[in-house]
Amino acid sequence: DFKFGKSLGEGSYSTVILATDKTTDKNYAIKVLDKRHIIKEKKVKYVNIEKNTLNRLGKRNGIIHLYFTFQDESSLYFVLDYAPNGELLTLIKKFGSMNEECVRYYGAQVLDGVKYMHDNGVIHRDLKPENILIDSQMRAQITDFGTAKLLEKDENGRYPSDARAKSFVGTAEYVSPELLNDKYAGKACDIWAYGCIIYQMIAGKPPFKATNEYLTFQKVCKLQYAFTAGFPAVLRDLVKKILV
Repeated sequence: DFKFGKSLGEGSYSTVILATDKTTDKNYAIKVLDKRHIIKEKKVKYVNIEKNTLNRLGKRNGIIHLYFTFQDESSLYFVLDYAPNGELLTLIKKFGSMNEECVRYYGAQVLDGVKYMHDNGVIHRDLKPENILIDSQMRAQITDFGTAKLLEKDENGRYPSDARAKSFVGTAEYVSPELLNDKYAGKACDIWAYGCIIYQMIAGKPPFKATNEYLTFQKVCKLQYAFTAGFPAVLRDLVKKILV
């Protein structure tokens, strides 16, 4: 039994609420999904993808954990890890720019989470600072797997090294040229988004930003970005190696 508290955020078809387990006093983030809305907006597929992905990834540092799901007449409930320190985006906005040590700290954690996902046949496809939460110990936890791609094991019980995904998903500032030009959404797309996140932690804004999506896509395809003054050399080299 849970005691529901404040709202932690709103998604396109869900609300996340802080809830406390009455017996253990432990806090959870419960994602409440409106069944009628999910069906009407044809989001059933995405809800299932999120559940199946989180179940596959299990309990692992770097990934928000799904404990269990339940439902009533009107809603579905996902009981998730509570990350009290909010989104990485909020941290970036608060400080404007992070120092190199901080970027290395979060960069290593996010990359570790991405490698773990990829090793388990999961491509996130919408990595961005809003989808990285900061837990009570100030560690990064990747969340929001509604548009993930789940790879299936081959006859040898191994996940394929990569996959071509046909559908266009993601957020304009973080989509890769491969996705725009070739409709290719494999593991490389997550690494591209990771490069954009590293840049944003230093610069305070994503590398490819324009007044609308179309112009942002143009910048991505032309690799049109510039480093801000004082951008640490080692991180500049890392970003240059990724955003090519």
